Amino acid sequence: MSAISSLPGPSRDHLDWPFFDERHREFAAEVDTFAKSPVMAAIDHTDVDGACRKLVKALGSAGLLAAATGTSDSDPLVDSRLVCLARETLAWHDGLADFAFAMQGLGTGAIGLSGSPELRAAVLPKVRAGDWLSAFALSEKDAGSDVAAMNCAARADGDHYVLDGEKTWISNGGIADVYTVFARTGEAPGTRGISAFVIFADDPGFSIAERIEVIAPHPLATIRFENCRIPASRRLGAPGEGFKIAMRTLDIFRASVAAASLGFARRALDESLAHVRTRPMFGATLGDLQLTQAALGDMATGIDAAALLTYRAAWRRDVQHLPTTREAAMAKMAATETAQAVIDRAVQLFGGRGVKAGEITEKLYREIRALRIYEGATEVQKLIVARELLKTN
Repeated sequence: MSAISSLPGPSRDHLDWPFFDERHREFAAEVDTFAKSPVMAAIDHTDVDGACRKLVKALGSAGLLAAATGTSDSDPLVDSRLVCLARETLAWHDGLADFAFAMQGLGTGAIGLSGSPELRAAVLPKVRAGDWLSAFALSEKDAGSDVAAMNCAARADGDHYVLDGEKTWISNGGIADVYTVFARTGEAPGTRGISAFVIFADDPGFSIAERIEVIAPHPLATIRFENCRIPASRRLGAPGEGFKIAMRTLDIFRASVAAASLGFARRALDESLAHVRTRPMFGATLGDLQLTQAALGDMATGIDAAALLTYRAAWRRDVQHLPTTREAAMAKMAATETAQAVIDRAVQLFGGRGVKAGEITEKLYREIRALRIYEGATEVQKLIVARELLKTN
């Protein structure tokens, strides 16, 4: 998706909702201005690795990555609403820019939550400035939704740990400088025997096993550990706390996946409105047909409903300081599924143009599909919601 659009930009009507204050409105405008800048227009998206590096550097230079990583290494609190607004705005303009922003937060979220002061100081400033790229390595070939099936292992050896195994579907894999990695340490069965570690790209025993290509180009890879020896000081939190750390990180950023979906959906609706107003059809315009108007009504209502769920989850975490496991799961499920439906409807409204390679609707169609899977597939979100209900009712 191109960063420069002939449309004026994403809608700002929802920024008047009580979830936001003036700081959030100003930040959203700042991100929108950045997305329309010549710096963004100059980035070559045909070189995905190079584009990600340049996007991260540009986001860091503009000061926008502080929203994803926190502004202070000693207390790196992340405002979920800022992260969501950034992702929604960037996704409207450019899917790869959204990806680049999000990974800087997801890849270091666990470091901010559970890293030692020394580890925070060594990593967060470089990621915040856009000098380093970060990654979050949880999934494995046979352990995606079922984290307890994890096989990648880390064994204690004096004041070190030695990692062996593989992780796959790792965003920024192959180009990241720092990885948050989850490995089995065996303190207890299942998820209670997993710990979290920080791995640097130049650590001996760490390698890229395979680069993975997907329908919407993003840097992905399978990473491998073979007798990868690291200091015990690079463990995050206590032994066996890795699953809790991973879930706390995902609770922050899962709602932001919903926000990115909103950005894609809003772009699809905006492009559709511009198209149906001018497309001649049966002596009038496509927009004059009642079936078209019904489609637009469904699209707009779905987007607003998903947005309310998304920003409720972020507001609950930021303002009420309450757990958001259920709320974030609801938002992620509703927003990604709604966005898929909205974008599919936009493709239909565009007709043959909708599936032409290079058209914005075709690009959006490829961009949205993965969001229904990563950070917990829709089916997993339903289980999370149900389990949380059963705990409390």
